[in-house]
Amino acid sequence: MKKPIKPARENISPSDLTFALSTCKRCLWIKYWYKVSAPMVMPLVGTLSLLQEEFFQRADMPTIDASLRPGKVTKWSEFVKSKPLQINGEETRWRILGKYDLLSSNDDGTVGLIDCKVSDSERDSGNFYSPQLEAYAYALENPAAGKPVTVASMGLLVWQPTHAIGDNSDNSGFGVYQKYVAVERDHDNFIQTIGDFINVLEGELPDAGVDCQSCRYISARNSLDSL
Repeated sequence: MKKPIKPARENISPSDLTFALSTCKRCLWIKYWYKVSAPMVMPLVGTLSLLQEEFFQRADMPTIDASLRPGKVTKWSEFVKSKPLQINGEETRWRILGKYDLLSSNDDGTVGLIDCKVSDSERDSGNFYSPQLEAYAYALENPAAGKPVTVASMGLLVWQPTHAIGDNSDNSGFGVYQKYVAVERDHDNFIQTIGDFINVLEGELPDAGVDCQSCRYISARNSLDSL
């Protein structure tokens, strides 16, 4: 596959730092150089995420978790874009561009960043999602335009569906177990991860990931042409 002169996109999605980088570098490379991705059908994800975010709009931060600084959720579902990323002291062509879930304005002038999850996955840990949240924090602290802010806290707000509730068709739903997972700031790990990410993008077409279902399907589908 020939590498184009210029990538089809130069804005790095924060979620790609967790899922795409750890799944298949080949698919990741094609996504950024050709803007081609495998289709994903998750019809309920957007609806559930929106309901969760709406529930916490204007919430007092200590009511979400007692460890959080006094403040209130004042912004939600807004895009942030960073200045060009610097790796080893050199400016790259790449920037962070993504949409965070919830952002608080704290009484001390800092902000708190919260990423909402409706999930029952065991990987909902601070370590797994740290690069993604650090990417949002980087864009907030190093914005392409506007005033930078200091991100004092990051965390996951997880809703795990546990049971059905209600007594009739007009009053029914799902009960959830809610937990807040603090994500410690780890700028060094973010710089290492984003450096590895950019090295993949700037290199030649990588091999397919051994567990990549999309690459397996494409390979199996293409093999049928020789039958």
